[in-house]
Amino acid sequence: MKALWNGQVIAESADTVVVEGNHYFPPESVHEEYLVPSDTTTTCYWKGKASYYSVKVDGKVNADAAWYYPHPSDAASQIGGYVAFWRGVTVE
Repeated sequence: MKALWNGQVIAESADTVVVEGNHYFPPESVHEEYLVPSDTTTTCYWKGKASYYSVKVDGKVNADAAWYYPHPSDAASQIGGYVAFWRGVTVE
């Protein structure tokens, strides 16, 4: 699987974990140079508190286009630290 935005591969892995239709990429497969930490957080009733990154490529920013669960609930432990994408980031 690849996550692409603005013509750039943001993450690539054969070992994503799919939860609720979203591919979560292992941390080591994500090109961190394209991620900018965000102050945004949300809470999922069963996964826990999510933190966000904005994706930045060639000076363009896609705000809060990636999220992860740094300390997921026990039910979602398999995605702890893994990164998922949305907001126009193509996962194929």
